[in-house]
Amino acid sequence: MEFMGYRRPDGSAGIRNHVLIMPAVACANQVARAISLIVKGTTWFEHQHGCSQLAPDAAQTARALIGHGTHPNVFAVIVVGLGCEVVRAQEVAAAITRRCPYKPVQLVIIQEEGGSYKAIQAGAAAAQQMVLAASMLQREPLAASQLILGTECGGSDACSGIAANPSLGIASDLLIDLGGTSILAETPELIGAEHIIAARAVTEAVRQKCYDTIAAFEASAIAMGVDMRGGNPTPGNIEGGLSSIEEKSLGCVYKGGSRPLQDVIDWAEPVTKKGLIYMNTPGNDIEQLTGMVAGGCQIAVFTTGRGTPTGSPIAPTIKVASNTAMYERMQDNMDINAGTVVTGDETIEQVGQRILAEMLAVASGKLTKAEILGHNDFAIWRIGPTM
Repeated sequence: MEFMGYRRPDGSAGIRNHVLIMPAVACANQVARAISLIVKGTTWFEHQHGCSQLAPDAAQTARALIGHGTHPNVFAVIVVGLGCEVVRAQEVAAAITRRCPYKPVQLVIIQEEGGSYKAIQAGAAAAQQMVLAASMLQREPLAASQLILGTECGGSDACSGIAANPSLGIASDLLIDLGGTSILAETPELIGAEHIIAARAVTEAVRQKCYDTIAAFEASAIAMGVDMRGGNPTPGNIEGGLSSIEEKSLGCVYKGGSRPLQDVIDWAEPVTKKGLIYMNTPGNDIEQLTGMVAGGCQIAVFTTGRGTPTGSPIAPTIKVASNTAMYERMQDNMDINAGTVVTGDETIEQVGQRILAEMLAVASGKLTKAEILGHNDFAIWRIGPTM
């Protein structure tokens, strides 16, 4: 099975051909945004990090930025820095070049350019040439085995675990059977269901890492002396019919389908194995999506019962509604209706096959609702305090 994508010189497969304007630090957000607004055909994001961070947080920020800059959906990247930050734009740009020496990378330092206006001019001039070069590339047939799927659920309701999530699990299994990869994430939403996913680990080491990762996440909340309830499940989850984190987890784990668990990795770490991968992420929609994309997923499928508009700046995000009422109410944001499982009009297997077909169509260039609306959500998972 194939899709029409962009073959990169290192053999990876892009399903978009973005020129990314990337701020290395929060102080560079507005310059990056201005460059992207001037040059049609670019994308950008903003974040609040990159400075006043201790080493573990600075490393995590850098990992997320480098993962986006080296992503196969990105043709070229402009890294914008202020000049005095902790996460050095020069080092981020150099790391992107080391990993992807074929990729055009431009560095813009606001202090060295002489201020915001001059930095915007320099960045816009470089971005224009990058967009011209990107426009010359043509899509070609690529194997579905090259796809990495990011699975996500947010704004879950009582139908998520019986309709949308199991359907996504079917699509995940189908992609893995084609030789592809699928990421299961959202660690707090695996609490209470860890035994289900750990039982599918391919080795004892993977099984133990799965248990240890989930236990450590729960212990971090306990160490703060707080109850996870209210943060997860959220008030919206509870209004939608979910009563506990265990109930939510037993529905969320269905996104991972039924195939063996091949690896457990940390937030924003590169995916290096085929099959089902568990990435340690928070349940926060945008932080989870950012981590999976930084890890290499070219496409995400996001199930929701309450409705959410979230989308990545570089990876198309397909929204799957768990119930027909919300799908009809939020058609601006929803791509697929899995509420047909609840009404008995389709089986879980049929909706799963529809999700896979939609994934291949989107991988070949079809736009998602989130892309059309311009959602470019990006958030970095913090470890410690700001210094």
